[in-house]
Order: sequence, then C-alpha cells, then structure tokens
Amino acid sequence: MASNFNPYPNPSPIPPTPHHPKPQTHFSQSPQTLSADPNPDPKLVITGGAKLSGHVSISGSKNSALPILAATLCCTGTSKLKNVPNLSDTRTMTSVLGSLGAEIEFSDNEVVVKTDGVGSVEPDPTRIGKFRGGFFVVGPLLARFGEAVVGLPGGCDIGARPVDIYVSGLRALGAVVEVRDNKVVAKTANGKRLAGGRFRLDYPSVGATETLMMAACLAEGKTLLSNVAREPEIIDLARFLTKTGAHMEGVGTDKICIYVKSRLLGAEYGIMPDRIETGSFMLAAAITRSRISLSPVFPGWLSSLIDKLVGAGCKITHKHNMLEVSSSTEDLRGFDVGTLPYPGFPTDLQPQTMAFLSTCNDLSIVDESVFENRMTHVKELQKLGAKIQVFGSTALIYGKEKGNKLCGTRVLASDLRGGMSIVLAGLAAEGVTEVNGVSHIDRGYENLENKLRLLGADVKRFEFSKSNLQQ
Repeated sequence: MASNFNPYPNPSPIPPTPHHPKPQTHFSQSPQTLSADPNPDPKLVITGGAKLSGHVSISGSKNSALPILAATLCCTGTSKLKNVPNLSDTRTMTSVLGSLGAEIEFSDNEVVVKTDGVGSVEPDPTRIGKFRGGFFVVGPLLARFGEAVVGLPGGCDIGARPVDIYVSGLRALGAVVEVRDNKVVAKTANGKRLAGGRFRLDYPSVGATETLMMAACLAEGKTLLSNVAREPEIIDLARFLTKTGAHMEGVGTDKICIYVKSRLLGAEYGIMPDRIETGSFMLAAAITRSRISLSPVFPGWLSSLIDKLVGAGCKITHKHNMLEVSSSTEDLRGFDVGTLPYPGFPTDLQPQTMAFLSTCNDLSIVDESVFENRMTHVKELQKLGAKIQVFGSTALIYGKEKGNKLCGTRVLASDLRGGMSIVLAGLAAEGVTEVNGVSHIDRGYENLENKLRLLGADVKRFEFSKSNLQQ
C-alpha cells in the first residue's frame, strides 16, 4: 500500500555521488531535413512503443544546486560542491558567479567556487535574463557586501512569478530596495549590514524563502521567517549554510529562525538527488507500462506522487535508497490531482502526470494552483492524440477508453517540464515523435536521451550547427 511510504524528516544522509553515463555520440541529421530556423534548437526523435527496463542513476537536484551555488557568495574562501548536475542552468549560474569575480572550476559534476575575488555587486544582466535562478544572488550580495544590483529574472513562461515577496522580505531585514530600469537595486539602510527582523511570506515561495535565508545568515541579530516553503531543497540549502557556520532552527517547518553570524567560511557539500527527475522517470515507467529501478531516491519526498501511482494500479517498492516502479497492466486507472506547495503534489510534475493520465482509463482532473499559465503543454499533447479540455487552471483528461490513442507527430517544448511531458507521451505513442525546443528540457535533465536509451527507449538527438546548416 502507498501508506507504507513514510516521509523522511530531512534529506540526510546524502548518498555518494552516483555514476552518470558519459554522453554518447550525437546523431547527425541529413541535410535534406534540416530546419530552416535561423537559430536552430536541438531536437529529439523518439520512436515510441518500446518497453523500458533497467536502472536509472538520478542526478543531483537542479532546484537545489542553483541556490547553493548562489549561497557560496555568502562565504569567504573556497566551497566545493559535489553531485552538481551538468545542465545549461547550472552552467549559466556558474557564469553569473564568474561575472561577479568568483573563480569557478566545473568538471565531472563537481564545482569549486572561490569567492575572495568577488569585486562586483552587479552580475551580467544577459546571463540573469536567461533563467530565474540567477536572481538568487541578490540575497548573498546584499548580506555580504551591503549592496546588490540584479536584473529581473527570466526563465520558463509558465505564469507570473513576481519578486514582490523577495523585495518585501529584504526590506524587513533593513534593506532599501527599488525596482527600476528592469533591475532590483538594493542597499543596506545603515550602509553596513542587514538587520535581523520578522517577516511573514504572503505565499510559501521557495525562491523567496531561499533568498531570505541566505540574506539573514549575515544579518545583525535574530531573524524569524514564517509561512516559509518546506520543500526538501530548502533543507538542502540550510544544511550547506550550516556547514559554512550559519545557525538556524525550524528548517522543514513553516517557521525558520536564523541567528547572527559575522562570517561564513566555504565548505564541501554534496547536492541532494533530484526529486523531479525521479518523479519524471517514475512516470516514464508508468506511461510505457514498464518496470525500472531508480537510485538514489528518498520516497518520502515524492509520497504524493507515489500515492497517486499506487492508486492507479502501479506497483512501487523501495529498499534503502532504491525505488522500483512496475506498471505491467494496460488498464491503469485515472485520478484527480491538484498542485500545492510541499508536501502537496509538485507543480513541476503536473505536465508529466497529465501525459500519463492521457493513457489511463476514466476521466481525470488536474487542477494547477501554483502557476496560472502552466497548461501550455496541453496543445502539444493534443497534437499527439490526447483528449484534454482546459477550463482556466483546470484540465479534464479523457481516458483511452473514450477512443484517444497517442500517435507520433512533430511537437514543440515551450518550457522545461512541459517539454518533458511530451517526451513521455512520445515514449508511449505509436510511430515517431519529433520534439523540438529541446534546449528548454536541457535546463533540467542531465543526459536525458542517454538515460532513456540505457532503459531501452529509441531516442535520438539531432544537433544543428551553422556548418551543417550550410551544407
């Protein structure tokens, strides 16, 4: 039963860094079928219908690595981070740190950050504009140097993700903050350090919680943050900061108390496994009616997904840090799900879950309450044959007994998680699915096509360059 999966109280201990397969040689596309796009994006070509089997090594968490990379700016000296996923987002984050004057070494999922040379409080705006994670540096810069000038963040177009909570929280810690010329300009009111204070978040935003935790670590006095996010990634950040010398209590609850520290020193730390990648591969097994194992995994982080999949008819077992997902029957049952902050159902797994539900029996309902524009993947799933109706932030998914059958076609990934949903649908579809816009997916999944191929999927990546476009 799903009730056997008890949430872990915190992510410790972090298992050893898993071995990741080396990238295989990319496939080349013939000149006759090259895209005419002046800025061509990689694409995946998936021949669906293959049963998956084998083991997946889960990479380090993107959503944990980005704030922890930013948190190295709170520290003097050198930090060594292990199990960092090699993704476009993490590479962009290291370039943001480099634009501030930090020395960076990134190889074999290990990043060494030396921050003593940081001499700027304004990161390169072109890098910040590429993704939302770059905005994390505003808290550490303000806390350590008393000033920060950071461009407003970019990222996936999945709805409004304003920085109002960030700004209000930094003001509560004694900062003078303005938003002008598409930048957040912040200074400490006393010209020295932030001051401890009390702040209640209007919404348990993960990014705002992490930013304020980093800022408060070097603030004078005690800081109490309430209605904070409780995601495992919050705990991972807190564990890194604690290793650098920070003192905080209540992490994992809705209140965090942070005590003054005059200085933090760089530390060595291993990033937690990526629970969203874990959930995505669990759904890959479910949608293809296959059996795979995954590690390292902490099932308590994904209890909401596990409960739903077990209720649908999947068999899920775990031992130590390994999880096995088996979906041997075609007649899986649909279910209703609504996204909520942790420990509720993750919004980052909503699109992938919708793809799976399109292959189940019965009517399913998906309600998105976190991001109001996180339904853009629906039209791409519909191209593949899914029968889905959207009413505002609610989607009705009509099961396969109503006649829908997934069939391969050309589709476009317009955001990270929505892109993964059409990859999953392509794995289950009859025929060939061409997934364009793969750069979005590359932001969050390390060596995706290689991992899928090791499980038996027929997936090929096509890279484009100016040289082969001119052939």
